[in-house]
Amino acid sequence: MEESMEEEEGGSYEAMMDDQNHNNWEAAVDGFRQPPPPPSSIPVPSREPPGGQLLAVPAVSVDRKGPKEGLQLGPPPPPEANGVIMMLKSCDAAAAVAKAVPAPTPSSTININTSTSKFLMNVITIEDYKSTYWPKLDGAIDQLLTQSPGDYIPISYEQIYSCVYKCVCQQHSEQMYSDLIKKITNHLERVSKELQASPPDLYIERFNIALGQYMGALQSIVPLFIYMNKFYIETKLNRDLKDDLIKLFTEHVAEKHIYSLMPLLLEAQSTPFQVTPSTMANIVKGLYTLRPEWVQMAPTLFSKFIPNILPPAVESELSEYAAQDQKLQRELIQNGFMRGDQSRKRAGDELAYSK
Repeated sequence: MEESMEEEEGGSYEAMMDDQNHNNWEAAVDGFRQPPPPPSSIPVPSREPPGGQLLAVPAVSVDRKGPKEGLQLGPPPPPEANGVIMMLKSCDAAAAVAKAVPAPTPSSTININTSTSKFLMNVITIEDYKSTYWPKLDGAIDQLLTQSPGDYIPISYEQIYSCVYKCVCQQHSEQMYSDLIKKITNHLERVSKELQASPPDLYIERFNIALGQYMGALQSIVPLFIYMNKFYIETKLNRDLKDDLIKLFTEHVAEKHIYSLMPLLLEAQSTPFQVTPSTMANIVKGLYTLRPEWVQMAPTLFSKFIPNILPPAVESELSEYAAQDQKLQRELIQNGFMRGDQSRKRAGDELAYSK
């Protein structure tokens, strides 16, 4: 009896599960058989990619809860938009936006031509260069050439550099280089005339001032015209702006005064402290920079301020060097510099002067 009851209970349970599974499969089949949603709810592209129908099939979940729990089986929920459908929607939206963008119209071409015409209106003519740009450069060069060491010049280096840049870009490099050379040449000719009118006792000092002032001005002028130097002088003339400007001073000032200046330098060398050592060093080094061949005019003078000018000393000439030192000591004594007094000063002793 017990075995029969167990068989009956087991058979009823299996029958109940079969009915449950049968109902669930029927619901799933009904879900597949439902008509597709209207086109307005899910946009379908004109050309569906391969496998698109399978991706768009709604997924129906099988409810495994039995009738014992009192749940009723109804029609499946509406399909949710998955990632593929959302991607298709975004593609359709992008295509719609692309179709909505109007084709290029002649107005855009007109705008381009307008911008081009505006650019052409900014062209610097030769008249603009002569009336507007070069006067600014001319005034700045004047101030740089006449400034004293340590002076403040109220000019805008940025504005001057901008003027040079625009003129080079507008193909005015040749004219600007010619104007610069002419400007500096006229200045150096005035300097040369002033030196010729100087008395002998002020000649060396004024030449030193002119040389130092000009070399100092080059340190500002050359950087301001660096754009012209790079894209015109170096490229087309195969030269350098600084070398050209140094050559101007050599030709218009130094060459005209070297034969008057050198005897005065040799005379000042024979008289100690007639010219300050710094002034003598500046002039000698400056002359050597302008033209190294001038060393042959006074090699002994140049050798005192520039190394390796004279040939190396040899043992056979030591007596001659000693004679030159003795001669220098005698000259110092004749000019009032006593050897004993200087020795006592170095030792820290006070000198006793007769009242």
